[in-house]
Amino acid sequence: MSFRWGIAGTGAIARGFAEALGRLPDAELVAVGSRRQQTADEFGERFAVQPSRRYASYEELAADDGVDVVYVATPASHHHRHTLLFLRAGRAVLCEKPFALDAVQAAEMVATARDEGQFLMEAMWSRFLPAYVRIRELVAAGAIGTVLAVDGDFGFRLPPTPDDRLFDPARGGGALLDLGVYPVSLASMLLGEPDQVSAVGQVGATGVDEHVAILMGYQSGAVALAKASLRAGLSCTGRISGTAGSIELPAFMHCPDELVVHSRSGTERLRLPAALDPADTADAAAGGDGPHDRAGGGLHHQARHVHERIRAGRLDSDVMPLDESVSVMRTLDAVRARIGPRYPTSDLEIPRPATTIPHSPGAPRSGGDIHP
Repeated sequence: MSFRWGIAGTGAIARGFAEALGRLPDAELVAVGSRRQQTADEFGERFAVQPSRRYASYEELAADDGVDVVYVATPASHHHRHTLLFLRAGRAVLCEKPFALDAVQAAEMVATARDEGQFLMEAMWSRFLPAYVRIRELVAAGAIGTVLAVDGDFGFRLPPTPDDRLFDPARGGGALLDLGVYPVSLASMLLGEPDQVSAVGQVGATGVDEHVAILMGYQSGAVALAKASLRAGLSCTGRISGTAGSIELPAFMHCPDELVVHSRSGTERLRLPAALDPADTADAAAGGDGPHDRAGGGLHHQARHVHERIRAGRLDSDVMPLDESVSVMRTLDAVRARIGPRYPTSDLEIPRPATTIPHSPGAPRSGGDIHP
């Protein structure tokens, strides 16, 4: 079974994903949608999309019955609207992170996917990279004992430019949604949804958060710290600390090429290039220098997972479950409520649950068949 992909958006992440699809023998890029015909044509020319399927609107892309799955790569402010558009048109959807602007939008996206009986997943590509797969394996095997702390930061200095999407609240800009989502998602992967969220941050002249630190607490006694910045160059690293050891994620923590594992048996450096496939990764770790395809930088791993889940008749992911995407948005909402930024298209206050049971490291997450 081959999958016919359409891409909504023509920016840098869309181009990277198109390159990644070329690595999968069961994937075919057949259509692209944009706001303008010129950008659709330029993208289509670069990636060999037929001229008749280079659309100047997302509605035209949604109406193309020759598309099985749509990758939504539009600005964060449009993820909710475009995901609903494609789901209601009968398309499976892989939606770029952040999943939405807030948890209410995210919950509506999930409910619509279930009502329509369509596959939906947040494109949190880190979850599918070789290093993150190994992290889950190590934690599940008890290699570092019980996880007690997760730390991560992601930041770089940019001059505040109102025309840049990162500084535009109307497009969902800010350090939190674009960068902070990575360390928050890492903590969620290992510890679940926090019971307590504290945050401090600075909102810049354009109205977006530019510098933020988040402290998360869990009933288990574990803690997590996430930092994100557009004002300072941070280390962009991560660390998972347990009762019997730790795992270091070198820069960049959202797509590391290696892990450093400290355990009772000593310290081990694991070579796990993000852009490579498992067989290539094993060859590289052994010192091999054979040809390796690095196109897409590792974005193909999540696309392959989408294929596997749909082929198995699943409408959700067991690695990035929909319920977890909503819970991550709840955490980000709690941060925004404490530091102040608001988006013009979203002015929603999200009540937090009275009790949240954190996910136990290594335990299976939700994400089986979804019945509309």
